[in-house]
Amino acid sequence: MRTLVTGGAGFIGSHLVERLCRDGHEVVVLDDLSTGSLENLEHVDRGHLRVIVGSITDTALVDELVGEAHEVYHLAAAVGVLTIQQKTLESLRTNLHGTEAVVDAASRHGTRLLLASTSEVYGKNTTEGLREFDDRVMGSPQKSRWSYAEAKALDETLVALHVQHRDLRAVTVRLFNTVGPRQTGRYGMVVPRFVAQALAGADLTVHGTGTQTRCFCHVEDVVPALVRLMATPEALGHVFNIGNPEQVSVNELARRVVERTGSSSGVVHLDYESVYGPGYEDMERRVPNCDRVAGLIGWRPWRRLDDIVDDVADHLRQQQRAGAAPALA
Repeated sequence: MRTLVTGGAGFIGSHLVERLCRDGHEVVVLDDLSTGSLENLEHVDRGHLRVIVGSITDTALVDELVGEAHEVYHLAAAVGVLTIQQKTLESLRTNLHGTEAVVDAASRHGTRLLLASTSEVYGKNTTEGLREFDDRVMGSPQKSRWSYAEAKALDETLVALHVQHRDLRAVTVRLFNTVGPRQTGRYGMVVPRFVAQALAGADLTVHGTGTQTRCFCHVEDVVPALVRLMATPEALGHVFNIGNPEQVSVNELARRVVERTGSSSGVVHLDYESVYGPGYEDMERRVPNCDRVAGLIGWRPWRRLDDIVDDVADHLRQQQRAGAAPALA
């Protein structure tokens, strides 16, 4: 199987590429390395892998690569709260025009597609156990916080319309806080940031009150779901939540990280404005219902929060031994 993975040098993408190469696929990675890194692919069997440094907004390049592939995992996107806040326009263009290029090419060439979307499309909907057809509750379009959610929702609509009108074979997945080794805290991801702070003996910085809850799913649980959905004909044309419904408050997460790492770090709270600037909005909780994917392919996450923290800590310790400095901010 010839497989194209956009964003394949990123956190989730590199774990997916590793799995696909191990399964014997011929994999091509397209990544502009804006948030990904070639180091994430150093351990992958190069006999099955070709890496192209380029952008998903390069329509000619995308058309060529999609035309050569049997299937495309479209993971490339501008991600992370800090990225969206600091580079709002650039991020919006990447997420809209890049996906349009990939979807158009997949439709023309008859290439099967998996679109990685996000739980952000639910916006402020705090229903416990969000289902795929639950309403979106969005904040003001004048607040850059929601531009990522708007772009990803339009990506989903673009895929749905191509499925309906152009016979595109595609499945969409909404990822809920995928975490694990190789994720960086540099772009606002809380678990690697907390773990890096704990290992350095620095105070863990909680944004806001810390009473907001989060659900975290290990990347090694997520990747098998992506691969199985891509290979399941009954999944085509549908949307699936992928996440772990186990909730934890950010305050409790900080406590668990300190405990699991054996750190002497304290915990401090910072208001949102001092971190993100004026006008930032957060959500109190976002909890997935994953019955749909469980019913189709029997998927359930089995790794718990302690497994995630331990694996992230092990990875960051390896980086430290190699002389790399993880992001503490």
